Amino acid sequence: SDSIGGSFSTSSHRCHHKQKHCLPIPQCGTLSISPLLFHPHTKGSQIIMDTTQKAVKRQASFCNAITFSNRPIVIYEQVRLKITKKQCCWSGALRLGFTSKDPSRINPDTLPKYACPDLVSQSGFWAKALPEEFANEGNIIAFWVDKKGRVFYRVNDSAAMLFFSGVRTAEPLWALIDVYGLTRGVQLLDSEIIPPDCLRPRSFTAIRRPSLRRDTEDTRLSVSLCDLNLQEDTFHVTATTCPIPQNSLNSQHSHLLPSQLESDLRFHHLRGPHVKILDDQTVARLEHAREERTLVFTSRPLRINETIFVKINKSNAVRTGTLSYGVTSCDPGTLRPSDLPYNPESLVDRKEFWAICRVLVPLQSGDILGFMVNSDGELHLSHNGAGIGMQVCADCSQPLWMFFVLHGAIMQIRLLGSTILAERLGLSTPSSPTSTPNSPTVLCSGVSGPVLSTCGSGPLCSSISGTAPNSPSSLPESPISPSLSGPWVDECTICYENMVDTVIYSCGHMCLCYSCGLKLKKMANACCPICRRAIKDIIKTYRST
Repeated sequence: SDSIGGSFSTSSHRCHHKQKHCLPIPQCGTLSISPLLFHPHTKGSQIIMDTTQKAVKRQASFCNAITFSNRPIVIYEQVRLKITKKQCCWSGALRLGFTSKDPSRINPDTLPKYACPDLVSQSGFWAKALPEEFANEGNIIAFWVDKKGRVFYRVNDSAAMLFFSGVRTAEPLWALIDVYGLTRGVQLLDSEIIPPDCLRPRSFTAIRRPSLRRDTEDTRLSVSLCDLNLQEDTFHVTATTCPIPQNSLNSQHSHLLPSQLESDLRFHHLRGPHVKILDDQTVARLEHAREERTLVFTSRPLRINETIFVKINKSNAVRTGTLSYGVTSCDPGTLRPSDLPYNPESLVDRKEFWAICRVLVPLQSGDILGFMVNSDGELHLSHNGAGIGMQVCADCSQPLWMFFVLHGAIMQIRLLGSTILAERLGLSTPSSPTSTPNSPTVLCSGVSGPVLSTCGSGPLCSSISGTAPNSPSSLPESPISPSLSGPWVDECTICYENMVDTVIYSCGHMCLCYSCGLKLKKMANACCPICRRAIKDIIKTYRST
């Protein structure tokens, strides 16, 4: 067998190419080709397959579970699978995609642990993670590729959603399924060929079926988000310079705000095409019923300990869904409207730092939200004056813009202004408790390994402040580097097997073992898993016992 990077004979490609393009597309729901099964031999070391080749299960760990289809798929053929087992002690979920490499020519021993980013960094492999909220037991996932190389997916009977694009359809394509993280077992169902006129792709925000609603105790959006423990904290603010415009407030909650707010904060002129900016760039309103591209950004970066107040101007109780928000190191002035995706969760795949969350408390018209990033890089949320706790951890040594995504019940929001919390008054939130050996570590965008999390209602994880020891230069303090005074976080955030013994230069984060660090450094556009800065070098460290 050839390795993954091995060459393929021209005749083999020509034969498959003809077979694929000579196959007619039947009417909706009909299929006249052989059943789609899992490839019997080319699979990850942790995969157990039943005798029918239709069901697979990961026997241990969270990775080494890559599988392929036994034959090439056809354009518009929906690969349908059912999630049969979920293991809630991991983060991350099923990875789905396609490959132009014949699995029969791949040596199983050369398969990497992860489809993302290991396989997709190689030519001929395309895959992406299924959002965790859809990875529940019993859900039926269908995914397919069209003639333009766009990959779509649907969950149960929901509308089709654009997953990713760029697949080369001139070559035969096999389905790629990585049974990763939360997903422990899947079963292949009968595939279907659905012509394009039977499909109506929509964005992820349009899903409103009860079977796709988020579990109330599951606060995670994707593996790219930080799984953090929520701590109670109340925001008390001090007056500054500018009075609040009284016509922008709801009398029920106006007493929760300071008498004066800084009024220089606006929405950035860059916005999604389905949202409109009004009232001197302080109001964002949905302008499209499909709610597909509704990103708005702040006009300037956040300041440390600055609380931004946002009012829910208009909501619709009939609709489901809520406000999404996040922080990014990407200056919106460098983006074009075409850069803004239909699914905002795909932003975490960009080279900059992106973190996105949803407001989990019920919102209604007149509610006031407060967002504040403290000196430790912790973004805290308040709702009508009551602290909800830390939601996201970010590297505040670089400028951070805030962004919002309107969808579901949230039709219109208004920026009321901001105020600075003075640390001398003891208003900044203290650092979270350090993690115990059984607690998960912080995970931000771009990390390929999962985060262990508890299945109960206790804290999920915490951020740890301090700079990396033996740092090659004087570096800014990072909110999520190991602390010199607290317990050492031992596990590498990529393999979760080896000890952390490597410093990334020049950001100074210490989150990798030396073996994973070497592999990461060799990758194109290698960046730190935590802050996403470019990796210039890695430095092996040694600790005295």
